[in-house]
Amino acid sequence: MNKSESKFHNTAIKMNEALFRLLDKKDFRDISILELCREAGVNRSTFYAHYENTHDLLQETRDNFIRKCLDIYPVDERRADMKSARVENFVSERYIVPYLKFIKEHHKYFKIFVDNIGDFNIVSFYQLLLEKLWIPSCESRGITDKTLITYMSKFYLNGMTAIVNEWISNGCEDDILFVCEVIILCVRPLKEEL
Repeated sequence: MNKSESKFHNTAIKMNEALFRLLDKKDFRDISILELCREAGVNRSTFYAHYENTHDLLQETRDNFIRKCLDIYPVDERRADMKSARVENFVSERYIVPYLKFIKEHHKYFKIFVDNIGDFNIVSFYQLLLEKLWIPSCESRGITDKTLITYMSKFYLNGMTAIVNEWISNGCEDDILFVCEVIILCVRPLKEEL
């Protein structure tokens, strides 16, 4: 990375962190570009060199955080499991525990995501899971009815999300292995059917 790329990257990091600090205090709709620049310690012109508006920054922040979350799993391991496209590959301690550890480590940020879920459009991340994991997994078992697949995936994803959101709202106080067991226990009937 050359000096120019490094400065650009560092500014992006500052802006992402500034956004999280401000979101901890107020709603996204109430955050101005001027506030973001002051919080990040950059000029408005620097902001506009990176983003068109605050929504661009929000999208970048969300995407960076999702990448960080996915990076906890080795790329080769993810690819191998995605090729086999089995939901049960991912509904296991092997995948859930590192994810929960990541959440606990970044609890404050996840709390902001949960509190501002509409602004962060996390639904797009779950849509990606649906397309890349759930649909191929169902189809590999002969379940091809798109309506059935949609309902089943919504049940699975919303249920798992509800458990994780409850854990986050309780300050991630419950033991990670306990929360993992709850998720697996709740999903087990799906695993046996699929």
